Amino acid sequence: MNLSASTATADPHGPSGPRSFAVLAVLAVCTALVFVGLVALGTWQVQRRAWKLDLIAQVAQRVHATAVATPAPAQWPQVNAATDAYRHVYLTGTYLHAQTTLVQATTERGSGFWVVTPLQQADGSLVLVNRGFLPPEARAQAQAGPASATVTGLLRMTEPGAAFPRRNDPAADRWYSRDIQAIAKARGLHQVAPYFVDADAAADGAAEAWPLGGLTVVQFQNNHLVYAITWYTLALMVAAAAGYLVRDELRLRRLGRLTGTLETPPHDATPH
Repeated sequence: MNLSASTATADPHGPSGPRSFAVLAVLAVCTALVFVGLVALGTWQVQRRAWKLDLIAQVAQRVHATAVATPAPAQWPQVNAATDAYRHVYLTGTYLHAQTTLVQATTERGSGFWVVTPLQQADGSLVLVNRGFLPPEARAQAQAGPASATVTGLLRMTEPGAAFPRRNDPAADRWYSRDIQAIAKARGLHQVAPYFVDADAAADGAAEAWPLGGLTVVQFQNNHLVYAITWYTLALMVAAAAGYLVRDELRLRRLGRLTGTLETPPHDATPH
């Protein structure tokens, strides 16, 4: 048996020996930064979840509240999604059916169009009203309906642009989102509210007629808890990896201390 070879194999300063303090310091700093970052992301998602739940509760309260008058022109600059989106409102005026815009839609009733018609109020201001859903076969009825009306519905914020590749094409009169500014410009409308109104469903007992209102989907994605669990789990995995590294380092150092007590015999004493 060659003791020199055995001792060399267990040499703590070889490739499998303890790491230097410089390497350990770098690993410790990097691990701490990653751990803290993952915990911060998880905590942020917990906070986002609380905010989302509060938003859902506020919107639900607005949707089911008694309808109030739509914001007047003097209030338009203050209208925003945080305080006004999905507010239950009412307005009275005259429909400008000739300026109706059909916006492609997919609903529980199938694919078709939203019928968006300007409603002119007594002060001359215009509010775009999404009168409801219209299937392709009923497209000829888009400009039908009463001239004057009182509408109740949900206040909605403008939908600028559309998801690629379904871009609004005003020149071709193809619309995929209810972009108030773009529709107003294409139709030559002025003094238009910065919001539109999704009309409520017809009163109970009324015959179903196109366009069909009341199909607004009020739903918010709330995956923040899943994200928080994911980030916290990754943080625990980093902590576990750090613990394994510490244990392995201690083992190597104990082994180094043990093997360091062996002395390599002189060359001429090595048995042949």
